[in-house]
Amino acid sequence: MRNPLDSRISYLERVKVQSEVLVPILKHLRVELGEARANELIYEALRDWSREVFKEVGSKKRGSAKEKWRQLSDDLEGLIGEDVEFEIIGENSEVWDFDVTGCRYAQFFRDLGEPELGSILSCEVDDHIAAVGNPEVKLSREKTIMKGAKLCNFRYRFSKDDDKGI
Repeated sequence: MRNPLDSRISYLERVKVQSEVLVPILKHLRVELGEARANELIYEALRDWSREVFKEVGSKKRGSAKEKWRQLSDDLEGLIGEDVEFEIIGENSEVWDFDVTGCRYAQFFRDLGEPELGSILSCEVDDHIAAVGNPEVKLSREKTIMKGAKLCNFRYRFSKDDDKGI
């Protein structure tokens, strides 16, 4: 599998290219199978694919689960650049809380009329990367701009026995 975080193009450009292929397929399947069944099939396949990709990429990183998570997070942050605006709420060795206040991904997928697809291709990646850090890293996010909220509230919790911080 190709590492989705090892690229010369931004992550936003990558999901735009993916969408150029996925949206026509999704629209065709909606006509053939009905919207609910087509969405179910495509969304499930994409979630499984993404989960496996990040699991494999994480397995190739060195260090503890938290160190692997940190490396993947840094890789993704480098590809996101200025496509996401955020505000740090709290940061120490046990927590990293921040709110995303602006998101070009959400705007792109809203304009496309496919916010759920955007959630799978961009938002859920954070969950898959956090899973690489399990059990040392836990992520909760109750709301996202992609799904209509004014912000995305990221709340990371780190195991106390790891004193390396984030």
